[in-house]
Amino acid sequence: ASLPQLEALTKAMPERYRLMVLLAAWCGLRFGEITELRRNDVDLTHGVVKVRRAVVRVDGEFVVGTPKSDAGTRDVSIPPHLLPAVKTHLVDNITGGRDGLLFPAAGDPTKHLAPATLYKVFYKARQEAGRPDLRFHDLRHTGAVLAASTGATLAELMARLGHSTAGAALRYQHAAK
Repeated sequence: ASLPQLEALTKAMPERYRLMVLLAAWCGLRFGEITELRRNDVDLTHGVVKVRRAVVRVDGEFVVGTPKSDAGTRDVSIPPHLLPAVKTHLVDNITGGRDGLLFPAAGDPTKHLAPATLYKVFYKARQEAGRPDLRFHDLRHTGAVLAASTGATLAELMARLGHSTAGAALRYQHAAK
């Protein structure tokens, strides 16, 4: 997504999901990583998100485990321009104290957000942003290209995205060129 498209998409999302779009796009986080984030995974003092777990849905049940790869356990710097949005989201949307989910299911702050719940609003927002083809995972690719275009090294891209091999990260450096 282009920066104007990303802005339009974010604005078209319901307020409680806007930070999900921003974290996917600017931090390169996966859906399962985002939906397992808890209040204590956000370190505002150092401006990082600590990715330690991910959630997947198996046979209708949510299963919390480790990120996709060994390199997936990581600290990701939050771009400074996102910190106000992160702070606002933490104040306005989090219940459950330090272990509260950042993006819980509607109506039950202890349950994980189902992908279908997000897609209902995401599909509408992507239409409004003029990108009906955009998948939520494409926001992660947007973030990788943005990082590469600002001069991130291959090692920095690998660390940011949680890649354990250089091949995946190289795609983004080539796309940025």
